[in-house]
Amino acid sequence: MRSLSIISGALTTLLAVRGVLGIGGANPGFEEAQQIQRDQFNRMRDKFLGPNSDDFLSKRQSPPQTINFSNPAAQQFFVPGTSIPDVTFDAGPSWSGLLPISGGPGCSSLEGFLQENGPISWSWGQSAPTPNQFSWTNLAHMIWVEQPVGTGFSQGTPNITNDDELAAQLVGFLGQFLEVFSELKGKDFYLSGESYAGFYVPYIANFIYENPGLIDLNLKGIDIADPSLSYDVVQDEIPALRFAQAHSDLFPFTEAQWADFQNISDTCGYTDYLEKFVTYPPAGQLPFPAGVVEGTFGTLKSGCRLHSPIQQAVGVLNPVFDVYRVSDTWPSLWSVLGFPESTQQFIYFNRTDVQDAIHAPHINWEICASRSVYVTKTGAQGNDQSVASMLSIFPNVIEKSERVVVVHGLADFILVAEGTRIAIQNMTWNGAQGFQTPIENETFTVDGFGVFGNEHTERGLTYVEFYYSGHMTPQFVPWAAYNAISFLLGLQETPST
Repeated sequence: MRSLSIISGALTTLLAVRGVLGIGGANPGFEEAQQIQRDQFNRMRDKFLGPNSDDFLSKRQSPPQTINFSNPAAQQFFVPGTSIPDVTFDAGPSWSGLLPISGGPGCSSLEGFLQENGPISWSWGQSAPTPNQFSWTNLAHMIWVEQPVGTGFSQGTPNITNDDELAAQLVGFLGQFLEVFSELKGKDFYLSGESYAGFYVPYIANFIYENPGLIDLNLKGIDIADPSLSYDVVQDEIPALRFAQAHSDLFPFTEAQWADFQNISDTCGYTDYLEKFVTYPPAGQLPFPAGVVEGTFGTLKSGCRLHSPIQQAVGVLNPVFDVYRVSDTWPSLWSVLGFPESTQQFIYFNRTDVQDAIHAPHINWEICASRSVYVTKTGAQGNDQSVASMLSIFPNVIEKSERVVVVHGLADFILVAEGTRIAIQNMTWNGAQGFQTPIENETFTVDGFGVFGNEHTERGLTYVEFYYSGHMTPQFVPWAAYNAISFLLGLQETPST
């Protein structure tokens, strides 16, 4: 009998014996856990990585039929589903390229196409792309737009100061788009986005509603995921400590650290804010906490920053801590888009063969712009001058839409779900402020999974929270995001299945 031994190290020799995969040991519970794990891997492979839709998807409508575009100009944008580099399956027909456009922000929609809601899934840690069983193309024709100017493959120099101007440019683009792809004119139309699209999407929708006739599309509603839609103090500072305490196994601070954070929270009025003010229904407009400088719109007092110290402290304990999904641990998973960890061998959309396949220019594509996509009135780099959407135009969008959906991942720390709850309770729409009845726990379900979060609908606004999801919900829990978008499109009566 021969055995293979590997000795590593100059000073100390260790005998490493790994018994995890053994069978016939003295611990039947251990072996049962192993079998459950194997069954779980098989379920993942068969249910989510295979080429065919399963029962979960077959309960929806059939995928929309491919449109044949009659304008010869459309043919220059055609991308066969079998010609995309490294994609070994037919991803279906698509059209891609540059069209004229007049005129965390600045992140590319192609991230969504490749890692979230498109027909191809090449997510973190995947060695190769796989078919996306939960592609939103199963439900509707999809358009991913690189906007505003300065984002991704878009061409030109940023020249906007706010999101009304952004909306005008996007609507101008859609007008050009419809002249080429005219068969889409008159179709029902929905807007969706995530993160800073909590500004983008409501402002674009509001612009379309307030300027009827500019585009030949019937806007029906919007969906935004883990959105930026209120003050930083609301979405980050107030809920930060509560979030860390609720996930204390992932934020294993010392007693001294917890005491320091608690002192900040108490002093700045964060600790009991939700219990005092976030009621159902609200007692009135929600005030700023004590940590905000009086007379300002959310400017923090010195010493009242809490979210950043917590993030910095946990980053010492977990070198690959991911503010976008706090459950990530070592090692760092690679991504072909280089986000959020830069351990990849290449950036997919920077490869010239990929750029040629999708009719994109040969430029240095970045997943998020390295400079601001907004300018000052003098043309220098600036910041978005728009008022946060739930403090401005969001009520009008709800009132003019058939359905508005806001979803939030409960493992997201860059924008915390409890902050979105605060923002909703401070907003007045359709004759009342906030939700009138509480958001009940364990009310969102997904067929084949069971309870998967919380949901609530009132007066045209639906809010859903997803278990297991960080910031990019269609990437982390595509089955849950699929339910939400199917509900938005009117294909099911509630987000739950």
